[in-house]
Amino acid sequence: MSGRADSDTQIPIAEAAEGRPDDRDEETTGAQAPGEDAHDHSPGTAAPADDPGHDPLEDARRARWTAVAAGSLLTLAGVAAALMRLGGGVPARVPVAYAVGAVVCAPAVFLGARGHTRRALWLLVLGAMVMALGDQFD
Repeated sequence: MSGRADSDTQIPIAEAAEGRPDDRDEETTGAQAPGEDAHDHSPGTAAPADDPGHDPLEDARRARWTAVAAGSLLTLAGVAAALMRLGGGVPARVPVAYAVGAVVCAPAVFLGARGHTRRALWLLVLGAMVMALGDQFD
């Protein structure tokens, strides 16, 4: 017997016993390349939660600061757009839409600072949508 299996889908017994790898791709088996570290992450990918160098508090802090900065920026932009459009010959609903969008974005600053970043994100999206609607009225 030559050590070959009867079917192409089975691993030959002699090759499996000798420890030789079969013809499957390394990515499908989950094998790593020699010398590759299991915790080696490229800069653009998120670290898994079980990574010893991963700090969830730093992620939360970054999310809070992002919500505060984005909320402040969108609130100021909405107020500025409302004031600029107020003196022009545009319908009254245009500056009102910008002002309402700014009012919706303002609580996102406080929610984000207190850690409610998901709610702050939804308020920011809603406020930006109201401002975009006001831009469509123009």
